[in-house]
Amino acid sequence: MPNRLAHETSPYLLQHADNPVDWWPWSAEAFDEARRTNRPVLLSVGYSSCHWCHVMAHESFEDQATADYLNEHFVSVKVDREERPDVDAVYMEAVQAATGQGGWPMTVFLTPDAEPFYFGTYFPPAPRHGMPSFRQVLEGVEQAWSTRRDEVDDVAGKIVRDLSQREIVRHSAEAPGEQELAQALLGLTREYDPQRGGFGGAPKFPPSMVLEFLLRHHARTGAEGALQMAQDTCERMARGGLYDQLGGGFARYSVDRDWIVPHFEKMLYDNALLCRVYAHLWRATGSDLARRVALETADFMVRELRTGEGGFASALDADSDDGSGRHVEGAYYVWTPEQLQNALGDDAGLAVQYFGVTDEGTFEHGRSVLQLPQTEGVFDAGKVASVRSRLLAVRAGRPAPGRDDKVVAAWNGLAVAALAETGAYFDRPDLVEAAVGAADLLVRVHLDEHARLARTSKDGRVGPNAGVLEDYADVAEGFLALASVTGEGVWLDFAGLLLDHVLTRFADPETGALYDTASDAEQLIRRPQDPTDNAAPSGWTAAAGALLSYAAHTGSEPHRTAAERGLGVVKTLGPRVPRFIGWGLAVAEALLDGPKEVAVVGPSLAEERTAALHRTALLGTAPGAVVAAGTPDGDEFPLLAGRPLLAGEPAAYVCRNFTCDAPTADPERLRGALNAR
Repeated sequence: MPNRLAHETSPYLLQHADNPVDWWPWSAEAFDEARRTNRPVLLSVGYSSCHWCHVMAHESFEDQATADYLNEHFVSVKVDREERPDVDAVYMEAVQAATGQGGWPMTVFLTPDAEPFYFGTYFPPAPRHGMPSFRQVLEGVEQAWSTRRDEVDDVAGKIVRDLSQREIVRHSAEAPGEQELAQALLGLTREYDPQRGGFGGAPKFPPSMVLEFLLRHHARTGAEGALQMAQDTCERMARGGLYDQLGGGFARYSVDRDWIVPHFEKMLYDNALLCRVYAHLWRATGSDLARRVALETADFMVRELRTGEGGFASALDADSDDGSGRHVEGAYYVWTPEQLQNALGDDAGLAVQYFGVTDEGTFEHGRSVLQLPQTEGVFDAGKVASVRSRLLAVRAGRPAPGRDDKVVAAWNGLAVAALAETGAYFDRPDLVEAAVGAADLLVRVHLDEHARLARTSKDGRVGPNAGVLEDYADVAEGFLALASVTGEGVWLDFAGLLLDHVLTRFADPETGALYDTASDAEQLIRRPQDPTDNAAPSGWTAAAGALLSYAAHTGSEPHRTAAERGLGVVKTLGPRVPRFIGWGLAVAEALLDGPKEVAVVGPSLAEERTAALHRTALLGTAPGAVVAAGTPDGDEFPLLAGRPLLAGEPAAYVCRNFTCDAPTADPERLRGALNAR
């Protein structure tokens, strides 16, 4: 019989709806039940594409004996970290403070007042590698709760006090300047892997936001070293197993330093961010590889992640059926020479060489992850295209990885920005239309009558959880990009509504620091606040970027001031930990450059000369430049006010702080004004 999770919208929670564990969703009722029965709370946090979450669920939560013990001695609460990033953040901070590490599934034991007293991540069903079994942990916690309750309460109280006294960051009152950005670049150079690209060792994550900083820094200063690090990293990632050489799109990370073997889950946020990075790399260099990867990644998102309602699903699982009924990581993506032979016949040898497949395998059990170890030019392009399409067709017949159909507002905002820009750069109106469709879903389903965002939806049904800072910031970012690409000022208006909430409900009025949850959100044991960029831009740095762009569009001094105050954290952290504040550094580059404001006026955006100026403006590399396009004195964009045609011809104005250079009707002169250093 299904448990309470059967009524939830989260695919992750629904995966546990048939567990024998008597799960509760995160709710006041769950903690009321813990108080009523005087039982501790087991908090289990994960997400649908988490490999070890599936493993622990199969080993423990589907086991009747374990479930019986949990149901007797605990109130068990299951949380989808993607639906409740605030809950995840607060307790992950406690786990990391206590153990020095974290991860998912996250396993935390709480008092009925939601105070944590014992922590862990994955626990095996039997003792292994020095780890106790999950049952041993449960019995130990239950015994402590029953026989040493005062000690448990003391520990929980101390943990909460320690968390409340921890200072997340020393927030500078000033935005970073040339010196801090130069120090950040030097720090990245020291951590750069010149042989393999990327930063640090294994596991190696795609440094999307750092790459944006490097591209913007090169555009503003001409620093060739910054461009070289970005180019080489992008090429290594695109040629490795991290990138799906058949279907496009990137996996979550590489388990090795060489980008060969990925952790195979595919996340919307990674692909949105990387699609934009490769599009911007092409914009800066004209690289054919960057163009191909940007378009293939955009096509992957539209083909495999777009939902029936027009939004984009959160993720594809790493695991899938290997054909024998077992769920195995990477089964959908890897190949043996024998499988290539069966699929391609006489062309198998070409595929083996082209994709770097070996008899020993580059993954497990003689299977290989497809790569591009050599330059494509040494192979016949027609044969390669045939091989690729045939292999893709064979792969489509395999059991596909599961898809988390949950639409997360923040990640859809990132996808809107990426698809809008990629569609505009490469004359792909279908991609712009996909961006508009996702933006429309966010307005129709996620945005209420007070312009408050819901975090998630599924099947067109809005979820129960309030949006957090990253939702407001990333959706605003997507709307601003869409406004520049389409010339439709309504998206600028929607962005303004969201950013008003950032100013009034997420910002500290005294310091300008930003919180991850709104001032009127559910009160947890600590109000989460994390300025560091991790897998995606933090809400803090994303908000600073959106506020700055909106100020450039509108001339709003409060929004610009808030952006500058928000960037104070980058002044503090940029020189110290540049890998973890990459988007903040990218926004700081835009601030130092102005950012530039471009007004394109003409009788119609469809008119050839106006369209040429508009496209040139969008392709400018000036960091964070905003583009407003429309008719002279059009009321959709403040930047268009007082910008007439030039001798009756379409014209472009390049401005800073609404003070403009002389207009031009020449796309080449406009290109020079936006790309000059």
